[in-house]
Parts: sequence; C-alpha cells; structure tokens
Amino acid sequence: MTEELSRTSALASRHADLGSGLEDWNGMGTAWTYNTDPNDEHDAVRERAGMFDMSPLKKVFVRGPDAQAVLDHLTTRDLSKVTPGKAAYLCVITDHGGIADDAIVSNNGGDEWMIVHGSGDTMALLEASAGARDVQLQFTDDLHDLSVQGPAALDILNAYTDKDLGMLAYFEHAPVTLFGHACRISRTGYSGERGYEIFADGSVITDIWDKLVEAGVMPCSFTTLDKVRIEAGLLFYGYDMTEENTPWEVGLGFTVSKFKGDFRGKAAVLTAQGAETVNNVCLDIDHPDMVAGGETLSLNGEKVGVVNSPCYSHRMGKSLALAHVRPGLPVGASLGVSGDGLDTTATIVSSPVYDPGKTRTHG
Repeated sequence: MTEELSRTSALASRHADLGSGLEDWNGMGTAWTYNTDPNDEHDAVRERAGMFDMSPLKKVFVRGPDAQAVLDHLTTRDLSKVTPGKAAYLCVITDHGGIADDAIVSNNGGDEWMIVHGSGDTMALLEASAGARDVQLQFTDDLHDLSVQGPAALDILNAYTDKDLGMLAYFEHAPVTLFGHACRISRTGYSGERGYEIFADGSVITDIWDKLVEAGVMPCSFTTLDKVRIEAGLLFYGYDMTEENTPWEVGLGFTVSKFKGDFRGKAAVLTAQGAETVNNVCLDIDHPDMVAGGETLSLNGEKVGVVNSPCYSHRMGKSLALAHVRPGLPVGASLGVSGDGLDTTATIVSSPVYDPGKTRTHG
C-alpha cells in the first residue's frame, strides 16, 4: 500500500487473505483482484449472490434543520420527493454545468440525511453549499458499505434479519438487525441484479462478512464489478463521465429536476441541454478479449469517439465497452476501433445489454 492510501477498510485483512494486493481506489486499499477467477465471481452475481466491499465510496452524514436545503443546493434532484426511508441517485455539478460527481442521497428521517459519493469533488462542494446554514457534516470511514448482489441476495439476507427486506422497494432503506448487528440496509447496488447495500460499523462488518461467506455469498473483486456494471450500462465517475461532461451527454438527464429551486450550476446545465458534444453508448467489439481502453473510434476514416470502460463478458461471449461518441450515431452503426496494435470494428448496441427491461433490479 502506498502512502496515498489514507483510508483503510476494516475488511482489508479479508481481502488480503483472498489474494488482493489492496490497490488504490479513492484513497483506500481496494480488492481489484482475488485468487479466484473473475468469471466465477461474475457467475455468482448473476446466478446466486456475490458481495463487494464498497467502503471506498465516501459516506457523509448531513444533519440539522437545513440538511435538506443544503443537499438540494448541492445536487440535481428535487429532494422534497425523497421522503424518509427513500433514496435517490443524482449528480453533483459544477458552476459550469459539468459533472463534479455522482452520488446517492438517502433520507434517514429526523433531519438526518446521508450522501454516498465517489472520487469527485462532492465534499468540497457540500461544504460550500452548507456555508453558514444550520447543518452539521460528518464524513465517516467507520461506516462500511458491503454490497450483496444477485438473485438469491434477498433470501440469504432475510434468513438472518429482523425485518422482511422484501418490503423494501427499489431505492428504499431501513434500519435492520443482521446477524444480531445493527445496520442500515438499502435496496441499491451497481450490478444489474436485485441487491442490497449493508451500512454497518467497522466493529461488526467483518463478522457480517464472515457469516455471509458461511451462507454461500461469494466475495467479488472490482474486476468483476466492472464486468457486471458495464453489462448493466452503469457509469463509473472518472471514466464514463467527468467535469467535461454534462448529464445530458452521458444519459443522466433524468437526474436533473428542471423545476426545483436554485441549485449549483442550474442555469448552466439547463442551457447545455441540446448542445451535447458527445453521447455515451455501449459497443459490441469484434475482438476475442477485453480491449485496453482509450482506443480511437472512427467512421469513414474520421475520428468520432473513444473507448472509456471495456470488459469481456464470458457469459455473453462479447467484448463490450462504454464509449463516448459524436452525437447522432444510431444503434447499429459500425465503427472502426484502433489503438495499441488493435485494428477492428465495433457496433453500437442498445444499453443495457444485460436485462434491458431492468426487471431484475426493479422487479
């Protein structure tokens, strides 16, 4: 681990035991690979249940009478519609309308909210939105995030909880006792499967992990996370979207509540609609393996885009990638793919390629 790794998961020893080198993501040692085959991990998520340590995401509690107002200024969604026990996926944008981060905001009730975000500038912008308002911000790494994903996730967790998680709709959450430990469980995830995120303190998260392993849940690496989220058309900040992109360009326009009150970057982001310079698409690449990423996409010899997030799906038998391309290119368009010794073609396909009706997550 390098000195840049200023954050530590209580599950680090579990990852190391499974062969992880605890590589950096977001300042925390992260399991990018295990000794297990990522394809086996992929199968576990799609066929039964796998779990990911998502603790490198940053968790911030926002408490006080002005908590909702602060988060409404910070984010693109109308949080008056996010009642206690509900959550929403949204964007944090810059004054210029670019995406500074993506996040999930949860209303815990009693003037307590939680925002979970990635590697963007959310914390600095949250502090700026808070200003002198009556609100307290608490960043915490003691709260861990263990994501259990797959068709058997509900039955496995329900056998050890004091509440029926089947009552939680998509993007709902509740305080629960799991294996005798207090935690909050949210019906959210990043896999394209029905799944649940367990938010629990570091003092109990290893026991929860161990008991889930005993129950048949397979630990999964971030290599596998990339596979399932690309199949599901889910974006990764820093790869598929940056401050250079507006929500409209990457398919996140649905997170922008046009008619709510003022929020950072509102005028700029509304003006940007219809002025997109790229679109996010999924590619089916004519290649027997995962491409490297960064390849140039061309049409009739003209550069029209770049590959951002590649993977190889053994379940679909496809080399897939999320990419940015010139607006207006239709599904079915054939593009040249070149770079690093590669010279092949790709077809723009509808996204998500896995479960396009999203029946597994939403059902």
